[in-house]
Amino acid sequence: MINFIYQLLRTARPRQWLKNFSVFAAPVFSGSLFDPDILIPSVQAFFIFSMVSSGAYFVNDIIDVAKDRTHPIKKNRPIASGKISETTAWLVAFILIIGSVILAALYVGSYFTLAIIFYILLQIFYSLYLRNVIILDSLAVATGFVIRVFAGGFAALTSLSSWLILATIGLSLLLAFGKRRSEKTILRRHLKSDQEGDTRKTLRHYPDNLLDSMISMSSTFAIITYSLFAFQVSPQGVSPGLSVVLPSILKSPKWMMLTIPLVIYGVARYLYVIYEREDAESPERVLLGDKPLLLTVVLWSLTILFIVYGIPVLG
Repeated sequence: MINFIYQLLRTARPRQWLKNFSVFAAPVFSGSLFDPDILIPSVQAFFIFSMVSSGAYFVNDIIDVAKDRTHPIKKNRPIASGKISETTAWLVAFILIIGSVILAALYVGSYFTLAIIFYILLQIFYSLYLRNVIILDSLAVATGFVIRVFAGGFAALTSLSSWLILATIGLSLLLAFGKRRSEKTILRRHLKSDQEGDTRKTLRHYPDNLLDSMISMSSTFAIITYSLFAFQVSPQGVSPGLSVVLPSILKSPKWMMLTIPLVIYGVARYLYVIYEREDAESPERVLLGDKPLLLTVVLWSLTILFIVYGIPVLG
């Protein structure tokens, strides 16, 4: 029984839940995260998105079971290896997906529920068709990240900065195309060139130069749009308490711009993982496994919290 639960958790991919923290983006940057009326639905949104994303992974693994059995790594997944039957997987997927929609409608709100439904339809369409269409497959993966950010805004009833949306799109595209680049590298290491298409059809049609160009474009786009976002949302002045101890040139600073170097380093470090370590097939595994990148994300998060919530308290 314990082993069965363990195999279910493996298929649910708890590490992937890290992506769902993006639902907190809107309330965090609006400065209202710790308002109970905002925090509670945001936490509920996080858990509901974790449910629906896990359900989508069950469906994906069922559809891909034949291809996964030819993959050097994915062949060890519970469904592909036969540790979980397809019937059981369908039942668990149904419970998670339908349950997430019901919970979203009951506890969060109608717009958030629509976002969940759209996410489900996107994942199903991706598994059945989009994953086999070059470029569209990566755009679909990136769209999943963007939906999470919008869903967080719907749950918290908080508006989103246009620059934050654009920065999210840039980062999402970077992760999606970086994932494809690393998948090609890993398959080349383990399989013969004529076997690559057996595991993911689109990889055979992705030229390395195209992926490199898209990765370069996405990283540049992400850095520029985030920089503009940081400039736009930074406070225009400081409190009287801080102005007493700050020099004149810092009395009306763009505080949020202090986080730009962290974003530049984080993007550069991710590119290093893609091209030098050749290990970015799973973004959440990169985050947890690469200490410099993890430290950068933690430091960025703490800096954001200090600027948005700490500076007003100090004043």
